Amino acid sequence: MSNDPYEHDVFDVNGSPLRLTALGHSTLMWEWKGQVLHLDPWTAKADYTKLPRADFILVTHEHPDHLDKNAIQMLKKTQTRLLVNPAVRAILGEGEALANHDRLDLGTFQVEAVPAYNITPGREMFHPKGRDNGYLLTFDGLRVLIAGDTEDHEELRSLRSVDIAFLPMNQPYTMTPEQVASAARALRPKILFPYHFGETDPQKLVLLLEKEKSIEVRVRRLA
Repeated sequence: MSNDPYEHDVFDVNGSPLRLTALGHSTLMWEWKGQVLHLDPWTAKADYTKLPRADFILVTHEHPDHLDKNAIQMLKKTQTRLLVNPAVRAILGEGEALANHDRLDLGTFQVEAVPAYNITPGREMFHPKGRDNGYLLTFDGLRVLIAGDTEDHEELRSLRSVDIAFLPMNQPYTMTPEQVASAARALRPKILFPYHFGETDPQKLVLLLEKEKSIEVRVRRLA
């Protein structure tokens, strides 16, 4: 019987395995061609002494459930590349700042910073337009959207050729299940992972998308 507390998914990308470990909340680990990518590492959700250290660390924004200085220090190696939004770069005094729409070729994969922000009146202060990032990662043609803390604004909905999408679902800070379902219908990912969903029941989203046979909803322990 395995003692592994985490859930894993493996995707075949032109014969190479892309391995996802769902650590919890918005905290994800990717393993690809011998490299390890950690996204929004947070010690509240993972014991980083038992996980591989990072070749790349991506941070979406400055909120404490996304920016954990201790987790970053635990994961860093001499050659680790830390990729952050400009606000986090200012806080940390280190890292490579990616503003909205910036793109970077990291050798074995590519990253594009996508805008992440609120649009519901009265909620714009949670994630103001122009500050925070989501990330669109491309692994040998496979496009993975990790949307960050955002609502379903038109810049998000206009993305195309998304194969796998992670969409957040905890209003008032991000999206309702209805907003996630609407965004998914616009993006048309083959696989949709609701994440960062807190106390929102992800089965509500499953029911909303049950007739969308081209979208597979995968629920992992990402509350």
